[in-house]
Amino acid sequence: MMQEISFLEPKVLASISNLELRARTAVEGFVSGLHKSPHRGFSVEFTDYRHYNPGDDIRHVDWKVYARSGEYFIKQYQDETNVRCHILLDCSASMGYGSDTLTKLEYGRTLAAALAYFMFGQKDAVGLTAFDDGIREYLPARYRRGHLMQILRALAHLNPGQGTNLARPISDLAVGLNRKSIAIVISDLLDDEATIVQGLQHLRFKGNDVIVFHVMDDAELTFPFEKISEFEDSESHQTVAVTPQAMREGYLAEVEKFCRFYRQKCRAGGIDYCLLNTAEPLDIALASYLSKRAKHY
Repeated sequence: MMQEISFLEPKVLASISNLELRARTAVEGFVSGLHKSPHRGFSVEFTDYRHYNPGDDIRHVDWKVYARSGEYFIKQYQDETNVRCHILLDCSASMGYGSDTLTKLEYGRTLAAALAYFMFGQKDAVGLTAFDDGIREYLPARYRRGHLMQILRALAHLNPGQGTNLARPISDLAVGLNRKSIAIVISDLLDDEATIVQGLQHLRFKGNDVIVFHVMDDAELTFPFEKISEFEDSESHQTVAVTPQAMREGYLAEVEKFCRFYRQKCRAGGIDYCLLNTAEPLDIALASYLSKRAKHY
């Protein structure tokens, strides 16, 4: 019996060199999965209509839809349907780590491209900030011809940079956003934890919906090493010799503590937190975005 291929599997996506094709493959695989799913918690066909609310102008009711469904729907126009979304992608040196098919940056880049592709399909305005210890790329949130390709080109040319300063782009975005938006952070969050949380809370306090995709390599989460090895910090370049069996239990406890800190702080601040393992498909991330977008209606 032939095994069905998941087009959101990292190994499948990694085999596609063109980032636009990779993003389209991921999104089409995700949408196909939604249509096949028996769960109807949300739908992807909601860009042109919304339910009638008391006080809406009845001139905008689509009576043909009412005749078919028995429900009142309002036609929406582009300035009403657009959701403004901004993606912040960490491209610091630590994001260059990868134990298997994809580095964390490649996984994050693929996720950012898939999200941008999906957003444009929903007529959403999309922006991008790529950063390490400074801003590497910045594109404001727009929905217009050619803008998606600008984002994909910027993503395609990113390489791991220097150290991490996540607080700066978060603070800059919080100050610069002049209307409610969805802010998406894609990062391994390896920076000062209190400063990162403060920046995320600043974004949320200004009325934005915030989603944090915490990208971790499978080896960082499971520590599968067996032999005595020398590990190097990708940002400080300090090295340390380690006997894996002697430190596995303590290391895994620290990783759980690290992830739990962000999970709890985000939940307390009304921020969506999603831990992503680079060995796992992108569907959880895309579903998280879609669920958050649906709340705008």
